[in-house]
Amino acid sequence: MTRLSTPAQRLLPITVAVLAAIAGTAFAPAQASSHREAPSITTTPKVDGTDFYMFSSYEPGRSGYVTLIANYQPLQAPYGGPNYFSMDPNALYEIHIDNNGDAKEDITFQFRFKNALKGITLPIGGKNVAIPLIQAGGVTDPAAATLNVNETYTVDIVRGDRRSGTKAAVTNASGGSATFNKPVDNIGTKTIPDYAAYAAKHIYSVNIPGCTQPARLFVGQRKDPFAVNLGTIFDLVNAPLSVITDSALINAVPNTIDDASVTTLAMEVHKSCLTQGSEPVIGAWTTASLRQGQLLNPNPAKGHQTAMVPGGAWTQVSRLGMPLVNEVVIGLPDKDRFNASKPKDDAQFADYVTNPTLPALLEIALNLPGTAPKNLPRTDLVTAFLTGIKGVNQPAGVVASEMLRLNTNIAPTMEASQNRLGVPGGDLAGFPNGRRPKDDVVDISLVAVMGGLCMLNGDGNTLQLGADCKPANVPLGSTSLKLHDAVDQAVVPLLPAFPYLFTPAPGAGGK
Repeated sequence: MTRLSTPAQRLLPITVAVLAAIAGTAFAPAQASSHREAPSITTTPKVDGTDFYMFSSYEPGRSGYVTLIANYQPLQAPYGGPNYFSMDPNALYEIHIDNNGDAKEDITFQFRFKNALKGITLPIGGKNVAIPLIQAGGVTDPAAATLNVNETYTVDIVRGDRRSGTKAAVTNASGGSATFNKPVDNIGTKTIPDYAAYAAKHIYSVNIPGCTQPARLFVGQRKDPFAVNLGTIFDLVNAPLSVITDSALINAVPNTIDDASVTTLAMEVHKSCLTQGSEPVIGAWTTASLRQGQLLNPNPAKGHQTAMVPGGAWTQVSRLGMPLVNEVVIGLPDKDRFNASKPKDDAQFADYVTNPTLPALLEIALNLPGTAPKNLPRTDLVTAFLTGIKGVNQPAGVVASEMLRLNTNIAPTMEASQNRLGVPGGDLAGFPNGRRPKDDVVDISLVAVMGGLCMLNGDGNTLQLGADCKPANVPLGSTSLKLHDAVDQAVVPLLPAFPYLFTPAPGAGGK
């Protein structure tokens, strides 16, 4: 099976978030799905995957399309200049698709970045002297002359094994170029008066080799779509049960990362390009890799980012499918190992899902001994998060493994009608059938880890979560269905269309 990567991991993180919310008066969801989730990744934030979203596009007129959103570089402050948050040109960022349920990638989208220094100078006392900033004036268009550093990227599609499969370039439908401009981060309103309009100029219609339908592409800074109260969550929980079980208090605490941003890699691809044969379910996860060896250059040359000399094979350092898995599901000794692993090898982490520690931690935080579900091993969590739910998002012949799974045949729910609790809330187009930005994965996972899916579905036959999934094994009873972390994911602002995630906060001059 897999490492608590889906149910338990999502649940544990959410429980942890709840615990944090419970432990204190400030409640909030756990941070995004992977913000500083493992010891090693804290040293390389440019390749830290924070959240992954996959859902059937609900923008009007986009029926049949699937949106993939991979976020990296957590907790970007809007005032984070003067160099801001460019992507690492020595890294490989990937979105993997498994379209036959065997826990191996069949399609991979690879993103690589390049930062080109223009070397803008100003005449000072008869000499041309290089400026210290990444901009020398206002910016309104891609690759503006006033930008001192232009960031570009390429996208390749690899069919088969991600390292030895067949590779081809994704190209701009207008002109055929394989190189795309990435917008500079939202420096402020004096530099970029209308960031929304500027960023929109970087949404591309693209052609993907082997696909009959055109796709859309956007890479750039976005407002972090996740709501959370980081400090409280990881302070062993600080809140009364009466608060986290009161549905009127789902938005009792402010989102502490409301102004934080992330770097988004977003694609909208027609499902016919992602599925295989008659199987409508696809699984997906993201990774980031660095070269195995990196040497510090004691005498960096003039230029941009010349202090590091990389070499050797690509080595995976980040992995993300279901949210919050590595944060609160995987045990501390295995966090770095999980980030370096592949879904096909997830049996090594199975105990974290089948015998999760999060329910026991919640007992301690709430001072409610004996409230953890008794149906061990937790086959209900394995079904909900490691194999997909039969009849909803479980592919034929599935190999249990941690990844986000989406049934592309289930029609999307328009944004105004979406239930923030997804499948548990009766909305089959939501989490854990894929993940939309509006889905409150913390609350959903919290409910699931404490046995709420058992209560929701009676004897478990409705969603077929296992014969042991019954009320007698859920001490909290119907109370588990009311659990929440006191931060409402559904109130985070979003765009109504691709790339869906909202405009990032400016460094100065506006909100």
